[in-house]
Formats: sequence, C-alpha cells, structure tokens
Amino acid sequence: MNEQDLIKVMIVDDHAVVRSGLSAFLMVFDDLELVGEAGSGSEALIKCERLQPDVVLMDLVMPEMDGAATTRKIRSRCPSIQVLALTSFKEDNLVQEALQAGAIGYLLKNISADDLADAIRAARKGKPTLAPEATQALIENAKKPKPEDFKITPREKEVLALMVSGMSNPQIAEELVVSRSTVKFHVSSILSKLNVASRTEAVAFALQNGLAK
Repeated sequence: MNEQDLIKVMIVDDHAVVRSGLSAFLMVFDDLELVGEAGSGSEALIKCERLQPDVVLMDLVMPEMDGAATTRKIRSRCPSIQVLALTSFKEDNLVQEALQAGAIGYLLKNISADDLADAIRAARKGKPTLAPEATQALIENAKKPKPEDFKITPREKEVLALMVSGMSNPQIAEELVVSRSTVKFHVSSILSKLNVASRTEAVAFALQNGLAK
C-alpha cells in the first residue's frame, strides 16, 4: 500500500489499558497507522500539532481538560484533523457537547474492530458516524421541552437558574438587585407555567427537562 494511502490515527485516553487495546485494534488493518498516543487533553494538543494525524480517537471523560474541550481546541488549531469521540457513555449531554465541539462522530467503546475501522475511514473522508445509542440520545434530547415551550421569560429563566442553585427568595432578590416581592411574583409565575406546586418540584422539573443549568 502506498504510504500516502495510510490513515494516520492518534489515540487520546487517560487510561493506558484502553490505549493499548485500541492500538491492538488498529494493527489489524493495513490502511490504518497509529502515529501517536496521548493520556491527556493538553498532551493531545501538543502531539496533534506535531504529528498531524488524519483522525483522532478521543475519550470524552478525562481529568483537567475533557474530551469536548480538547476536541474544540484541536479543530480550531488543526481544522484538517477529524475527531471521533470514543467513550463508554451515551448521555445526551455528552453527545451534544462532543458534536458541538466539532467531533465528526460519536462511538461507544464496545464497538467492533471492523466498525471502528470503517468509522475512521469515513471520518477521513469527512463523513460522520454515530453509534445508534448516540442517535437515540439526540432524538430524545430533541423531544425535550425547551424553556420557550413554557413561555418562560428571560428574567424567569434567571430566577429559575438561581432556584436550581439553591438560593432563597431573599438571596435571589439580592443577586438580581430587585425587591423580594418581585422575586415572589416571578417564582409564582414559574410554578404556574411549569404546572408544579412547589419550588422543589420546579427545580426537579427544570433539571429533568434541561430548563436550567
């Protein structure tokens, strides 16, 4: 095989055992070449600029700099490098963060060697690959009601976010520099719009439906 036909791959994962296992995966395929490994996001950035891989297999849950942040920086500094998120987690927030950061695909670590190789080949061509679980997570997230579905105003979103953070009405009034009666009015409006009976229910509902971070 011509050297220019080889797909240069780099593995980013904070677990050496995982990197070793993925390395063994890649060695099976003649058209894939492992050019480097990194155990952290900062190390990945340095090696990407030096090694210029075609595709990076990116773990998402890492200490210090997570996979999404690392992906965003790689794509910013080296836009020709494609990033495939490869993780054990299928939570919709992780899927969203990875794709928004610029990852071209989202795969789970239980993927077969053949499917992983196909995803790497597709990534080099600029074609996305999503694990079925990731696709389902995106679909479920799209179904979740958004703040505008409840006609919550921007000020009410602020109040709701402070409620979620655990602040009392007096604390919210101080934070927003408004009167306590104004805060009480906003809280009552929020409870009515969310069709809940208490602050606790409002906070739980907001967290479950992504209405406040």
